[in-house]
Amino acid sequence: MKKIFALASLTLMVAACGNKEKEYDATGIFEATEVTVSAKSTGELKFFDVVEGGEVENGHVVGRIDAYQLQLKKEQLETSRGQLAANKKQLSSSRKATDSRQLDLEKQLSSISQQIANAQRERQRFSELVRDGAVPRKQLDDINYQIKVLEKQLEATREQIRSNNVSLSEQSASIGAQMEGIDAQAAGLEAQIRQIDDQIANTEVVAPLTGTVLEKYVELGEFVTTGKPLFKMADTKNMFIRAYVTSAQLQEVKVGQQVKVFADYGNGQKKEYDGMVSWISSRSEFTPKTILTDDERADLVYAVKVAVKNDGFVKIGMYGEVKFNK
Repeated sequence: MKKIFALASLTLMVAACGNKEKEYDATGIFEATEVTVSAKSTGELKFFDVVEGGEVENGHVVGRIDAYQLQLKKEQLETSRGQLAANKKQLSSSRKATDSRQLDLEKQLSSISQQIANAQRERQRFSELVRDGAVPRKQLDDINYQIKVLEKQLEATREQIRSNNVSLSEQSASIGAQMEGIDAQAAGLEAQIRQIDDQIANTEVVAPLTGTVLEKYVELGEFVTTGKPLFKMADTKNMFIRAYVTSAQLQEVKVGQQVKVFADYGNGQKKEYDGMVSWISSRSEFTPKTILTDDERADLVYAVKVAVKNDGFVKIGMYGEVKFNK
């Protein structure tokens, strides 16, 4: 009788174990977006505020490479640019002075023409007075002489204006050509200054994202070259677990799906997080040796990424489990 009872108890235990629901649907490793920050310039590292395990903010300057020679070159270019601007201003002033002299001649021409017109009216009036014997003829002769003098001045002024027009045209063309040359040189200098500014900006080491410094490859005062890795960091606030599912499980998984994620600390210690499926591989692969699947006999599986908001306890490389909400 005891043997029968023991056999019945063992049967119930096996059945209970067989009916126990699995606690996870897929397993994987926690990962984070990692970035290796490299030097964009060559020179001595004058400033480097990076500590392994420390936090850095996106866009913050965490290092600076020596830019003294670049600054000197920029100052030289700016001096040359200022000299070109002064030369252009001088040419512009010369052109304005020439235009002003031409305008004065035109005003003078108008004034002489007006004087001749007034003198001609006086001559008409004195001619009548001379005929009447009211004034001596000498006054009329003086007016005629004055008119001749004014007419000569008028012709001389016109000739001077014509000559100045030719000279002004030639001078204007010459000044215009010189200004175009100055503008071309200035444009070249501006391009060089922008290039130097870009090179100076590249001497600053800027954090590309907000995250944690994982590894530090150089120290303050070292001479670095363009492309040399300076440090590696990762976005540990927004992590993901790369898990693997069988083809049979694919019908239960879709992008955007809310799931449960468990961080495994070992010895049965786990912590639960809310997760979201952010990516599903379109290609199958052989099951990694470190991964358990729902069907342990499956040779081909599909990788999925589940995004998780980290509270600081999840670490890169930690083992985790995923439970799909049904």
